[in-house]
Amino acid sequence: MKSESEIQSDFLLHYLVWKNDFEALERALQSENTTALEKEKLDPRGRTPLMLAVKLGNFDCVKCLLAAKCNANFECDGWSVVQEAVCSGNEDVVTSLIEVRDLQRHVRRVTHVPNLLEHLLDAPDFYVEIKWEFTSWVPLMSRICPSDTYKVYKRGANVRIDTTLLEYNNGNWLRGNRSYIFKGQKFTAKMIEIDHDREEVMVEDMSNEIGDVAGIPPPPGAVKARMNAPVTINNIDMEKISFERNKTGIWGWRSDKNENINGYECKVYGASNVEFITKSRTEHLREEQLRARSSRTPLHNFLGLAEDDYLPISDEAAAIVDSPMEEPDHEEYPVDPKNGITAEEYFSEDFDLAERDIGRPKKTVSKVQRFKANLWLSEEYPINLQEQVLPILDLMSTMASPHVQKLKDFITMQLPSGFPVRIEIPLFHVLNACITFGNVFALTTPVTNVSTIEEDDRITCIVDDRCFDIPTNYRVRGAEMRRQLTLEDEDDLLQLAIEQSLVETGNDPNGSNDKVDIWEALRGLNEGDETRPQNGNAGCSLNILSAEDAQLQRALQESLIPNHTGEMMNNAQLPSCPIDPDLAMAIRLSQMDQQKYEMDLKEEEDMLENVLKLSLEEK
Repeated sequence: MKSESEIQSDFLLHYLVWKNDFEALERALQSENTTALEKEKLDPRGRTPLMLAVKLGNFDCVKCLLAAKCNANFECDGWSVVQEAVCSGNEDVVTSLIEVRDLQRHVRRVTHVPNLLEHLLDAPDFYVEIKWEFTSWVPLMSRICPSDTYKVYKRGANVRIDTTLLEYNNGNWLRGNRSYIFKGQKFTAKMIEIDHDREEVMVEDMSNEIGDVAGIPPPPGAVKARMNAPVTINNIDMEKISFERNKTGIWGWRSDKNENINGYECKVYGASNVEFITKSRTEHLREEQLRARSSRTPLHNFLGLAEDDYLPISDEAAAIVDSPMEEPDHEEYPVDPKNGITAEEYFSEDFDLAERDIGRPKKTVSKVQRFKANLWLSEEYPINLQEQVLPILDLMSTMASPHVQKLKDFITMQLPSGFPVRIEIPLFHVLNACITFGNVFALTTPVTNVSTIEEDDRITCIVDDRCFDIPTNYRVRGAEMRRQLTLEDEDDLLQLAIEQSLVETGNDPNGSNDKVDIWEALRGLNEGDETRPQNGNAGCSLNILSAEDAQLQRALQESLIPNHTGEMMNNAQLPSCPIDPDLAMAIRLSQMDQQKYEMDLKEEEDMLENVLKLSLEEK
């Protein structure tokens, strides 16, 4: 093990944080000898000084490190600095971290966009439409989920992206007609947001000159919502995914599957071992809050949706939050946040922290859901994935466009050869996204100011400069410093949107109720059925759900969540109605019968295929 003097020499900032000597830490941070690399140096546990300060609850040190512009977007073991701060229970520190984090995201965004546009400058011009559709195995659920088509124009270092699905706000999907125009210049760029409905224009210079701005305050109520909800992360395990050709045909006559997508012959691949992983932490919540959150409807439990940071809490939980209560003052934090671990042990790579780590003990629940994704690949698609599409996805992420990062992560894997004309990937436990690239070069449907030139061996797309002009009759309003959402925030907002959309009735303002909510889909109810839950509030009482319905939903939920790991099973996420053991056993036996049938069918096909091969060899 290292001596204390060696630790101080190798990890000075970490050592001062460990000692909670914030005055010496402040002097060290102001020293000319302390470089930016030193501020972000990782200790043997993979933590920066800022992350270590948050884990130990040394909040004066946190403020010193934030003032020194340390990275507030850092992650360790999948958890961000902000999420660790939420689990520490200090609202002021969470607010300070979010303010600095969002300012750093803004600076990174405005400096990254000019580089992206410069990268696009030498790529061929193009026009393409990217259609997002949502599908689910839950009956009729797809009808109440939104879809959107991004229309992308690229000419030189200029890009325009049109969209209609704007955001989710106050229980509604907001639609509109909006264009985002990126104009690249040398070392700088401009982003122009055009609201065609209001005939307004906002112009933002992508410059890192932010003046005296110290931070971007979080939205009102966002921090309190975080502090009173579980901390959740979602991700797809990319390392285990493997691709293989889908087959078509019957008996022994099997061949590789091909399909025509938007006029292009595509090879169809299946991606197996796609695991969607959800982890939730609740060590910062009091027992009263967990009990208040247990009033979630059986629908939420049936769907298995993960908790999100911005989910509005129930009236009971709100009463708990708003009632006079002493500030925690971190009394719930361990008296010794180091948990008896010495500096020599912590900074030694040989010491195992798996059983005993620093900070408040984690209360974690993990859920794993397995999917099979599909993709359709074409060797003849006229645009290039790396040079043209990936920079566009980066630009779309600067618009805080949900799901884009997951799509980018998936298609940057080592895919089989070809352009992914269509991709199906999981977004949540019951929801998949189907992304289709279409109307490339406006060859299928004409588009204003887009034309083509056909040559012997290729087609060249011509995008007119007028696509990037601002309408002269639109009003220009002042630019605002925008909060850039990342995957953590996007997942939270999207899950809230899906969850609330599913439990709402979906009334058509024109009086044509052609939308079916999930209760009707699952129970076959009519719009005016008295047993239907009102305003999405439901329990397990007989006037809302029969005991049999409640048991069925409980059983389905159990089948949806096959793997539970962690230090705690979150009973607050399960309905309070007991499940009939016979019903649960029946569903499990049904699943086993289905698996046995599929295995028998596969063995039969393999046997017939072998017989056919042998017969051909004998001839």
